[in-house]
Parts: sequence; C-alpha cells; structure tokens
Amino acid sequence: MSTIELVSEHGCYGGVQRFYKHMSRETRGTMKFSVYVPPQARAAKVPVLYYLSGLTCTEETFPIKAHAQQGASELGLMLVAPDTSPREPRLPGDADSWDFGQGAGFYVDATQAPWSTNYRMYSYVTRELPEVVAANLPANTEATGIFGHSMGGHGALTLALRNPTLYKSVSAFAPIAAPMQCPWGKKAFTNYLGENREAWREHDATELVARQPFPGPILIDQGTSDQFLVEQLLPEKFRAAAAQSGQKLNLRMQPGYDHGYYFMQTFMADHLRHHAAALKK
Repeated sequence: MSTIELVSEHGCYGGVQRFYKHMSRETRGTMKFSVYVPPQARAAKVPVLYYLSGLTCTEETFPIKAHAQQGASELGLMLVAPDTSPREPRLPGDADSWDFGQGAGFYVDATQAPWSTNYRMYSYVTRELPEVVAANLPANTEATGIFGHSMGGHGALTLALRNPTLYKSVSAFAPIAAPMQCPWGKKAFTNYLGENREAWREHDATELVARQPFPGPILIDQGTSDQFLVEQLLPEKFRAAAAQSGQKLNLRMQPGYDHGYYFMQTFMADHLRHHAAALKK
C-alpha cells in the first residue's frame, strides 16, 4: 500500500476539502485525487461517492466547480475525485490533442504501446484508489457509489455496469454513452485498446447495459443545448439498450442546458440525493 501525502486542506461546510498525492502501482507514477470529508465522518465512517471528471479536467475541477460540498455535508457523503489520467512519466505525443492522452485516460486499461504501461485508469479507479481511501480515510467501503461527467460519465456507467458488487449506486451528467459510435470514443479506443472492436465492447455503456442491467436505478441528466449531444454523447442509444435489458433508467433531458459545470451545479443536489438513498440503505 502506497503512503499518501496531504497536499492541502480547506474547511468547507463543516467538513474539510483535501487534496492528496501518492505513488501509484497501477500507473507507475504520482497520482493526485481530491476528497471532501463531511462533518459526520468525525463520529463514524461515511458512504463514499466517487466522481469521474471529463476531458481536460484534473482532480481539482470537481471540488472547485461542481458546488457539491454543501449537499454532501448535509447528506453525510464523502466525495472522492481522481485525476483523469496519469501525468508522469511523460509519453511521446501525450499532450498533442485535448481529447486523447493527458487529461483523457477514458477510464480504461490501455493494451497498446506506449500507453499500456501507465494508462491503467480502470484498475486505478476500481482497485487501487478504493484501497488507498479505505486505508487512510473514514470511508464506509460497503456503501460506495460512482458518478461522473462526459468522459467521466462514460467511466461511471461502464465501471458500475462491470462492477455491480463494488458500486451500489450510479449516475451521470452528459455521459459519452455509446463511445464505440462517436469520434471521441473511436479515437481513444483505437489508440488505447487497438483495432479489435470486440475489446471495445467492455468499455461501452450501451453495449454493457444491453447485456446485463445494473441492479439499481440509473440517473442521467443531459442538457438539450449541449454542443456535443448529437455527435458525441448519444444518450438515445443508451436509452434503447436499457429498455432492451429492462434497466431502470431515469434519463432527464434538460431544456436550455449545455455541457458545462453550470448545468451540473443545477442538478447536483438531485444526484447526491439519488446516491444517498441507495448508499444509506
């Protein structure tokens, strides 16, 4: 187990917002993550909710922009937000485009060189980070949920669908819902996973939900004025696959909202309550 280093901490809604870094065995470099610890954690372990950010984001984006701490404080939820990719060691071309490489790990374990050695975000988020959290923070690991935005919405849906015993709740804001069918997903999967499209299916929420529904309800919010809706996000594909498998889904199309954090701030409280309802059972 790697030791974690506290980078900074800040009082927030009766709890504390912290930022950590540690040496990761999965990505073989330093990884950073943020944690909001609610005031209830002073008395007992609390449910933990993982948030996966979108393209270009870091571990700081969610705690600064999402305005989630007040709701988490009231509900007694710990919020954990990892970085979106390894940052070191540097790889050739890792910063050449904003939608691949640094800040764009897509929450998969890469199988293609040179990415396969370090770009192991699936194993980092599902295995290593929960171990680090359990060893160092007052988290009730039996009550774990996951949500995310855009690329992170893709991550949250796929990780939950593949690990229904690990995650008791899942939701997403404007997820890349069918990455095999959109430019962002095709670019990332080709480079990280290779040309074999069968391997891609394990990382496509639409493919996964058609095969086996998540045990609990899924909440998705999607803005109708989102500039990426038609070409990249494809929530209608996920909805059709969910209907096919009997997945309980609440897909809310929100008129006038775009892809950004003002949209997420607006509906954040609903998502936190969605998770609290499942995690506090």
